[in-house]
Amino acid sequence: MKIAVIETGGKQYKVAVGDRIDIEKLGLENGSDVVFDKILLVADGEKVEVGDPYLKDAKVTGKLLENYRDKKKIVFKYHSKVRRRKKKGHRQEMTEVEITGIK
Repeated sequence: MKIAVIETGGKQYKVAVGDRIDIEKLGLENGSDVVFDKILLVADGEKVEVGDPYLKDAKVTGKLLENYRDKKKIVFKYHSKVRRRKKKGHRQEMTEVEITGIK
């Protein structure tokens, strides 16, 4: 089984063909093809290639399934003894991608 470690949105993801991952918004249309070129590692059984920091000839392809907004995260700041409270909500824009190939 071939796996890869990709970097996108400042985060790293371990992926294999057929995996569905939720990443930060890419700004593409639903159903479009995605190519990840920041590949940190590719492993195929016993053979492992590690980049410095990225592999030059490696690519991971995927299909964009859906753009959506994640669940609301509550940001609450509280200072005791000074009666200061601040409550704020945040919903991150996300993209769901299905991995179709590792080269």
